[in-house]
Amino acid sequence: MPLYSGTFWRRGREPYLNEAFFTAVSNALPDHVHVILALKDQQTVAIAICFCSDDTLYGRYWGSSEHFHSLHFETCYYQGIEYCIENRIDRFEPGTQGEHKISRGFIPAETWSAHWLADPRFHSAIGQYLQDEKKQINQYIDIATDHIPYRKAPRH
Repeated sequence: MPLYSGTFWRRGREPYLNEAFFTAVSNALPDHVHVILALKDQQTVAIAICFCSDDTLYGRYWGSSEHFHSLHFETCYYQGIEYCIENRIDRFEPGTQGEHKISRGFIPAETWSAHWLADPRFHSAIGQYLQDEKKQINQYIDIATDHIPYRKAPRH
């Protein structure tokens, strides 16, 4: 998957998913993978990979062959919104991170995940880190919420 992995390499990071992962997911969940392609001169230059449930589109993976102004927003947000409207999908979760999502109407939301640690010696250190991180995330959500682009109902 050169578009996805190439985007990671250009940013100095190693891609954490490989072609085998995307093949396995596509084979296991063929009706739940939604791929948005961007073409230039009939060549694919960018991709956004999303996953669907009955009521939610989850935007997750992005890649491009080079920088194209605003193409990330078009493929990862606007096309996802359009897909949800056309298919009567209630929610669109465009993925984590990014203040740029606020000006596009996405409100910061707390998410959860579950992890299993094979070595119990890590439990205490990771538990403390997660407590500290939760405080920082809650502060970030409070600050970011002040900038959402919707009118706030007057308080009575």
